[in-house]
Amino acid sequence: MTPLEIGLLIAIVTIVLLGTGMPIAFGLGFVAVAFMVAFQGASALGVLAETFFSGIDSFALVSLPMFILMGAAVASSPAGRDLYIALDRWLNRVPGGIVAANLGACSIFAALSGSSPATCAAIGKMGIPEMRKRGVPDGLATGSIAAGGTLGILIPPSITMIVYGVATETSIGRLFLAGVLPGIMLTAMFIGWTLFVAWRRGWGFGEVAQSFSLRQKLEILPRILPFLGIIVGILYVLYGGVATPSEAAGVGALFCLVMVIAIYRMWQPGRMWQIFRDSTRESVMIMMIIAASELFSFMMSSLYVTQEIAEGIAALEINRWLLMGLINLFLLVAGMFLPPVAIILMTAPILLPIVVQAGFDPYWFAVILTLNMEIGLITPPVGLNLFVINGITPDIRLPVILRGALPFVLLMVVGILILFLFPGIATWLPDRLMGPAVGG
Repeated sequence: MTPLEIGLLIAIVTIVLLGTGMPIAFGLGFVAVAFMVAFQGASALGVLAETFFSGIDSFALVSLPMFILMGAAVASSPAGRDLYIALDRWLNRVPGGIVAANLGACSIFAALSGSSPATCAAIGKMGIPEMRKRGVPDGLATGSIAAGGTLGILIPPSITMIVYGVATETSIGRLFLAGVLPGIMLTAMFIGWTLFVAWRRGWGFGEVAQSFSLRQKLEILPRILPFLGIIVGILYVLYGGVATPSEAAGVGALFCLVMVIAIYRMWQPGRMWQIFRDSTRESVMIMMIIAASELFSFMMSSLYVTQEIAEGIAALEINRWLLMGLINLFLLVAGMFLPPVAIILMTAPILLPIVVQAGFDPYWFAVILTLNMEIGLITPPVGLNLFVINGITPDIRLPVILRGALPFVLLMVVGILILFLFPGIATWLPDRLMGPAVGG
């Protein structure tokens, strides 16, 4: 069999296995071992343990469980509720302001937790019932939260960006900065579209909303400003060269734990145990996927599948923008079936050299890839955020949630096109604060 034929067979077997519901790490590991033994014999097993361990033998990965711990601490606290209340009090008289408040709360909470499902759950549990109470249509109420939750993998500190940085050996600090302006742009587009629709259709959503005094608007800020300060502090020490991502993550996790204890009195052993249990479970899951992906990549490379695919794409005599369009189409389809971490680990090492050779910035491409992964979170058949929202509001049918999220999907596509036209939106801030990227 030729390498391309082997690659096609690998793709079919992998899709079938993952489609059965098998855990991603086990599925990738099984395929890797099976094909290595089938084509190279039992002697290939001699490098199994070393290759598996090398996947997680990176100091940069120390930051991963720390950022996850930081997110778990925030997600388990009432911080999401306070973010929602604070924004609602400031925007409650704006037409459509209740939806804008939820989207704003999603963007901020996403930056704190780094998790899309956690953002949907934390903001949605309080925000969706309140929006429906004020007359917001079910589709818009649920769709806006599902879309707002996707911002968790773009706005720093982002777990997805850390995984991309490890997989492609690029600067995590620069990746974080590259996601700042696109994240703000996407949030502004979501809120702007919501306010426009509310104004165009004459929706006020404020008939039952009460007026808040300036004191009421200010009194809740001390509970949320410290968390925002942590995000700003992490970005500052990263681009300022004060600390490595691992050091910044460790300090950020400690500060978040101290904040939830001091502000929300969460010192009970049971609640602390839940935070550490949840963060450990998610960290181990991602680490296992990373290690299994390293084994999978080694198998693909040892069978010359990766090299053949890369050479075939590089040999295509097509415009570089058409090439990028085809890559985006591939990422969109992959995002509908696989979670972001798995896609990044499986495709980024193959695609990045091709993208760089075509003249694209690797950090700009990281943002483009992440936006594609965001779309995958709210599109079937997987659409993780859709199912999280459906679990919160079981009386709202899944098709209604999907229709409500569709306009935001289109806005994400527009966001990708804007980044195509103005790549500086992603590259200006890291270049400004950290200097031009070497080889970028």
